[in-house]
Amino acid sequence: MLDLFSDEAPWSEPLAEGAVILRRRARADAPLLLTALEEIAAQSPFQHYITPGGHQMSVAMTHCGDLRWASDSRGYHYHDHDGTHWPPMPDHFRTLAVAAAEQAGFSHFTPDTCLINRYTPGAKLTLHQDKDEKDLRQPIVSVSLGLPAVFLFGGFTRADATQRVLLEHGDMVVWGGVSRLRFHGIQPVKPGIHPLAGPFRYNLTFRRAR
Repeated sequence: MLDLFSDEAPWSEPLAEGAVILRRRARADAPLLLTALEEIAAQSPFQHYITPGGHQMSVAMTHCGDLRWASDSRGYHYHDHDGTHWPPMPDHFRTLAVAAAEQAGFSHFTPDTCLINRYTPGAKLTLHQDKDEKDLRQPIVSVSLGLPAVFLFGGFTRADATQRVLLEHGDMVVWGGVSRLRFHGIQPVKPGIHPLAGPFRYNLTFRRAR
């Protein structure tokens, strides 16, 4: 496991064509990200959505940015403000996401929403594609904070073989181009206590939704 307090510099780890892990890329930003995350959750509390099939997701979610993602009987979708309030995307969130995308080879990323997942021990995210965004030329940028988790990165059908990669505090993953619609997920998070995030894993995913 990576040492949270190690001075080892960030590095890039290829995952597939158009996909890369940026190890430790967000580690220095983590305290500021977690503070902002608490402020976002105070305005827009975490909640467990119900899938179209009627099951409650084990992952709790909140959002910031121009659009909000939702899951209900109609399926998965984004929507504009509906009279309720949710927070704008902090400038330092956007700056980090744009810089990481550029480092991964996507120089024109313009995120308009950030989905924030909170994992408790046992929470997981089954294999899925991020395909509800209108412009699939824009990548997905993901930030891992807190407890480690095993990231599943598969192919273009759910039955394809998956890579299993440990993601730790401060790691970022960027995927787009030919890999934009690859299936991916998170295995159940194991119990633990992180020095900054306590008993949680947080994941920020930046998208261009419209």
